[in-house]
Amino acid sequence: MARLRGARGSRTAVLAVAAGGSLVAGLLVGVGTSQAASQGPCDIYAAGGTPCVAAHSTTRALYGSYTGALYQVRRSSDNATRDVGPLTAGGVADAAAQDSFCAGTTCLITVVYDQSGRNNRLTQAPPGGFNGPAAGGYDNLANATAAPITVGGHKAYGVYVAPGTGYRNNNTNGVATGDQPEGMYAIFDGTHYNGGCCFDYGNAERNSRDNGNGTMEAIYFGNIKVWGYGAGNGPWIMADLENGLFSGINTRYNANDPSIGHRFLTAVLKGEPNHWSIRGGNAQSGGLSTFYNGARPNASGYNPMKKEGAIILGIGGDNSVGARGTFYEGVMTSGYPSDATENAVQANITAAGYSTGSGSGGNGLTPGSTVSLRATTAGYTDRYIHHTGSTVDTGVVADGSSSTEKGNASWIVRTGLGNSSCVSFESRNTSGQYLRHRNYQLYLNANDGTSTFTQDATFCPEPGRNSQGTSLRSVNFPDRLVRHFNNVGYIANTSGSNTFDNPNAYDDDVSWLVSAPWAP
Repeated sequence: MARLRGARGSRTAVLAVAAGGSLVAGLLVGVGTSQAASQGPCDIYAAGGTPCVAAHSTTRALYGSYTGALYQVRRSSDNATRDVGPLTAGGVADAAAQDSFCAGTTCLITVVYDQSGRNNRLTQAPPGGFNGPAAGGYDNLANATAAPITVGGHKAYGVYVAPGTGYRNNNTNGVATGDQPEGMYAIFDGTHYNGGCCFDYGNAERNSRDNGNGTMEAIYFGNIKVWGYGAGNGPWIMADLENGLFSGINTRYNANDPSIGHRFLTAVLKGEPNHWSIRGGNAQSGGLSTFYNGARPNASGYNPMKKEGAIILGIGGDNSVGARGTFYEGVMTSGYPSDATENAVQANITAAGYSTGSGSGGNGLTPGSTVSLRATTAGYTDRYIHHTGSTVDTGVVADGSSSTEKGNASWIVRTGLGNSSCVSFESRNTSGQYLRHRNYQLYLNANDGTSTFTQDATFCPEPGRNSQGTSLRSVNFPDRLVRHFNNVGYIANTSGSNTFDNPNAYDDDVSWLVSAPWAP
């Protein structure tokens, strides 16, 4: 999709699965969840006659026999890279390998490998018709630890797309072009979205520019209403077909495309000559619903389609970079998959066991609990994250401190307002007021319900940078951690121009011990 400017053989596959659809579904249903380890979504698509031509995931293998790399991370301390593969053939990603490699530094996801064997990997998106974060620049890469979850009880990480982040492959192999049939699905965080253009996964232009109506076919997820929308206030699963986000045959509105926001969301899109469909469901349980199934949109340029066959993640076709979202896995197929095949894939997904797990990584930051957060920097270990009015600082708190001071240094842990895999901190003393950052400084403010506030008030816990306690990464500025500097609270890194970005004692200043609350 272009950013708003100024304001700004498929039938064979269907018949094959119609004849054997119950067998495809039975591969999972008949044996229970234990079968999930020996078969992946792409095995099911192949059995249905619509094989994967691209298979991307940072959380698990998408073929039952796959043992190769899932993704690559690069650490900032020395720019070294490491591939992360599954723990076992067909299994969950080896997150411990990433954690060990990235300990004490920041890692970015540099490559999401293609498991299909066609080398349709995703890497840093180049500049396009709508330039990157810096004029003419490449898009940002995702922080490797910003989207922690569990799959089948094992820790894993998703691809956290903040505005400005994007991945792309403009030189693909086997992806549908023109009016050729294809299918695709993706698992997203249904609670992480915005109205920016455009959080997409799928088929796009090969030159990173808007080449006109029908030159894209990608899954869109978000709540923008400029081009099209569904029922309610969103977010919606829609199709980005270039110069239009479509929820159905109408150019603007489809009442049957519901607002859908499951924490783990399965989003499905497929298209063939003058026919396409949107489907969706809960990636943790249940089946898929069909939100549209019919003719191409009633606007010029979309029948026949003119797909170009590039692959994008997190951006629009012309490299529009205003959206946010989180991606866990997704595939693209050759041919138009049957509903029976997709239903079997959904059963595999729900059997995989996606869960938020412990967003704190086992460091005691359990939503609903009350904690105090103690500094680990030598000479400052009697200080806690504390608020004085609206200012967040570090205060010395001891047994003899007043009840007010003890309460000001105590925080109720809440599920992250802007990302449910992470956490937010509500003041123990002042109900409804949360720790948040503004212009990189920390404040205590009332939750106004805006998306800006919920993002500013959300932090993702990870192992402490100095090997003590926990570090708290800003969800919308993932290169910055909560830091005390001259006894004032900030979100900081070591490469910024601010005084509080000073690298001296950084690892100590951003590491916090989760302690029993001074005011339970």
